[in-house]
Amino acid sequence: MKQKFIILVVLIGFGACQTQETKEQETVAEAPAAEPVPSKTYAELSHYTGGSWNDRVYEGGERFVNVDFLRVPDEVTDHSYYIRYEGPGWESNLVGYRLYLDWRNATDIFGKLTTDMVLDEVGQDGYDSYHEPSEWGMDILKVGSSLGIGSVGRLVNDEVMHFEQVDSTTAEVNNAADQSSVTVNYYGWKTGDVSMDLTSEYSIKPDSRATKHRLTPSMEVEGLSTGIVRHDSTEFLSGTSENGEWAYIATYGVQTLVPDKLGMAIFYKTSEAAETMEGEFDHLVVFRPMSEPFYFYFLGAWEQEPGGIKDLEGFQAYLSEQLQLLNEGEAI
Repeated sequence: MKQKFIILVVLIGFGACQTQETKEQETVAEAPAAEPVPSKTYAELSHYTGGSWNDRVYEGGERFVNVDFLRVPDEVTDHSYYIRYEGPGWESNLVGYRLYLDWRNATDIFGKLTTDMVLDEVGQDGYDSYHEPSEWGMDILKVGSSLGIGSVGRLVNDEVMHFEQVDSTTAEVNNAADQSSVTVNYYGWKTGDVSMDLTSEYSIKPDSRATKHRLTPSMEVEGLSTGIVRHDSTEFLSGTSENGEWAYIATYGVQTLVPDKLGMAIFYKTSEAAETMEGEFDHLVVFRPMSEPFYFYFLGAWEQEPGGIKDLEGFQAYLSEQLQLLNEGEAI
């Protein structure tokens, strides 16, 4: 009896182990797959294929194709109907931007009504469709002859020169887990009696309205500038951080195609700015001559975006928050 009792105990223990192991295996097998984390930034560059050039207009295009790199055809000018929404675009879950990849070289704003990534839908249903309100939002900024918001030009004899004379231009987009970016290389940019190369990189991070714009000029040159389009219906704002290292220029008011309220700002290092001034079409930050890379930030805050800023006081408070972050050595 004693021997049988021992055998019985061993068999029961072994069976219990098998049962527990089976349950653990079943639990692992039945665990649901992790949901993919939605992207909070995106950049793209898309152009027509299947057509041909008629002078400086692309005709007969069959479909848009997204590319990571493009040497801009020499024929491209404004309204060539070749590049979807006329240049590369980048967005966060809060706002979107696009760069006119032609002689204008201005940056425009896509106001978003959603935190989803939307750029791959923009301009697919008609070349200029993004100027009309849609479920995702719309192109909102009145750019005119200005730099728009945060793009680059060169001040020569009190006139902001855009990119009328360039030997060639390339553009590249990149999407990473922590940011999306657009890099544009200009070769042989001629302004006045100067010819230079310039690399311009725009990047945006999740949960941010701000684009970081990094410039790498091939030589020291006076007059490199950025700016915000001037509208008479807005209030001009400026401020400097507590440590004096950062400053901003900004506007707030009715300045969209809707029309409704929009705030725009440029944050720059005071040590890198020669002056701020009023141009014919822009509120300008003029940089001192530098050949080393330098950067600044620009942003747009639309009242209709989810959780949008609705008034001047709210925008001023937001600018102070961003300036404090920069004062503490943080990115925005």
